[in-house]
Amino acid sequence: MRMSVRLNLPREVNSVPAVRRLLRCALSLLHVDRQDGADLEIALTEACANVVKHADGADKFEVLLDVADDGCAIEVVDQGSGFDAAAASAAVAAPDHDRGRGLFLIRALSDNVRMDSSPRRGSLIHFEKRFTSVGGTAPAC
Repeated sequence: MRMSVRLNLPREVNSVPAVRRLLRCALSLLHVDRQDGADLEIALTEACANVVKHADGADKFEVLLDVADDGCAIEVVDQGSGFDAAAASAAVAAPDHDRGRGLFLIRALSDNVRMDSSPRRGSLIHFEKRFTSVGGTAPAC
């Protein structure tokens, strides 16, 4: 089974838990392992929170969820001010800082992370997760 969803969301804090719940429901329907599901929820939360916090100039953003039995691909796209994707890819989160862990967590909790951004044209964060097992107990939606 495969589910694909494209969401256009307002760039506001309440969009983050809404898209996270939708992902949780999709993962639950496919009986994805609890740990894999939790990893994806955290990565998605961080990607969306970055848009809400940093995508200056954007009123909305788009989330694409493609969930299948063996894995999931997620894209978060905005038309905001952009960021230096090369610097963000090379950055390492400092353990003594309260900020700057979002992209680090996305990279740590998912596979095949790709970031693309250009000034005044927006940003895209793409990440995937291969599921370790199917049929486990996923969080309920």
